[in-house]
Amino acid sequence: MNPKLTRQALVAAALAGLAAAGTGVAHADDNVACFGIAKAGQNDCASKTGVHDCAGQAKVDHDKGDFKNVPKGTCEKMGGKVEH
Repeated sequence: MNPKLTRQALVAAALAGLAAAGTGVAHADDNVACFGIAKAGQNDCASKTGVHDCAGQAKVDHDKGDFKNVPKGTCEKMGGKVEH
């Protein structure tokens, strides 16, 4: 096995991983908190009504106090509401 070729393959794989990780960060700002669309147990953070204080603790589907992060422009199409 050629050590130079192996090293090049490792460097290429590492750079590809960094490029993919950077892509996710760049799109994080394109998401909004969409209230009223989360299914029970699938909310992304605490309830704004104080019913629970953590992600994944929604007890009912579509609670107006629970949200999911979704791409901008899709919330209302899904029947939710973006609150400012």
